Amino acid sequence: MLDPQLLTAPALADHDLDLDGAQRVTYLLEQSFRYDYPMPAQRLRHRLVVLPPARHGSQHLRAHRLDVHGAPVRRVTRRDRHGNTVVRLSTDRVEASVQFRVGALLERVRRDGPVRLPATALSDAPFLRATTLTAADERLRELAATVTRRAGTPLALAADICHTVHTALTYQYGVTSIRTTAADALAGGRGVCQDSAHIMLALCHLLAIPARYVSGHLLGQGGTHAWVEVITAHADHAIATAFDPCNGRAATARYLTVATGRDYSDIAPTSGTYHGPPGARLTTNRRLAVLHAA
Repeated sequence: MLDPQLLTAPALADHDLDLDGAQRVTYLLEQSFRYDYPMPAQRLRHRLVVLPPARHGSQHLRAHRLDVHGAPVRRVTRRDRHGNTVVRLSTDRVEASVQFRVGALLERVRRDGPVRLPATALSDAPFLRATTLTAADERLRELAATVTRRAGTPLALAADICHTVHTALTYQYGVTSIRTTAADALAGGRGVCQDSAHIMLALCHLLAIPARYVSGHLLGQGGTHAWVEVITAHADHAIATAFDPCNGRAATARYLTVATGRDYSDIAPTSGTYHGPPGARLTTNRRLAVLHAA
């Protein structure tokens, strides 16, 4: 259980820190989701995918807590088919609002990376097969063909895809939604991090590169972030290497993973249903800080 006193621990000014060169880095994550309802909500059923895994390569979860305010809830915590921590909460009635607050203490131990997977991951269907959000159209096929002409090693090809997507999509909030497909985002030329991740996944699928969607956090950014892990062979196993097509670069120690899946719909951080009039308003807040680096 996370010590509440850690939530007030002083943070380091991380802008000038060499986090990738540090042997150990300690992070503090705080995140909240508040739903305000115009009238009492009945039979609330909610799903949260906000708790980082116990271990993801060099990233370790040392302590955490999940608090709920505004209504008494029943909770069930389980692993999904991708190994993510999923918390399901339910309550019969919410009078006005409900808030979910997450706190997590994480540590990156440099010598423990990278993310290792069994060799069978290289041929697993979820990493190779398109979903509704990552299905290809002619424009995506044409873009994949331009990348193929510059083909190299799988990791070099993945880096090329990452750069290609970064060039093809201009970041703009509010022009796409959680239902926007990779094809539609590419056609529009604008979108957010999840759109970039979906386009990169679509290109990876077309080029037979196993890859998966990642939801997590990036230091210096205000909300949840999304990127891609590409899976390649290494000795008798496989490794997952992270690329951020939204920023056109490989992921670094400034990225913290929460969950992995086929696309956004697998691991949406917060989702649910309730009985009552529409118009619920969601307010989110997030803080990611570095407490120690050496």
